[in-house]
Amino acid sequence: MIPENLLLNYSATLENINASEIILHEKRRADFYFQIKTGEVKMFNLNEQGKEFVQGIFYDGESFGEPPLLGDFKYPASASAVKQTQLYKLSKTKLFELLTENPEVNLKFTKALAKRLYYKATILKEISVHPPEHRILALIDFLKRKYGSDGLFQVELTRQQIADLTGQRVETVIRAIKQLEQDGEIKLIKHKVFR
Repeated sequence: MIPENLLLNYSATLENINASEIILHEKRRADFYFQIKTGEVKMFNLNEQGKEFVQGIFYDGESFGEPPLLGDFKYPASASAVKQTQLYKLSKTKLFELLTENPEVNLKFTKALAKRLYYKATILKEISVHPPEHRILALIDFLKRKYGSDGLFQVELTRQQIADLTGQRVETVIRAIKQLEQDGEIKLIKHKVFR
């Protein structure tokens, strides 16, 4: 999102995060901007029974956790590395300085946040009222628009991640994926989902 050289010019540090390591905690004050150099990060909430609900998964070049920085509220979710991850960490003060002094970056930043809000609104509607197959297709179609091309798109999520992102049990996702394949909505090639 923000060019790496610009992050470094504004005193960002490059941090190595181990798989499963917590990066930020729900209900804590937001003091830093995070942007992934390489790796994968998930934002999640835990319910009273310890079940995880994944709010989003972020990949190379993507940032996460910005709304609390801008809105001056506490993190609504926690974030942890899914696998070994390198990320840039920039203080809130330096982020605001960077955005103020670089209006073109500020505009890209704002557009990226708007797209994320659109995703949240769309996915929330899709997973709250529709059957499992529809929920899964809504997620896959969103990912295809975001990361894919016009051709066949490979979904890089595990069945468990699809379940976490759509608020379903993994067993339900497995059955729904089989049904979607039978209906011709998706293809399974070597256990990978394509659309």
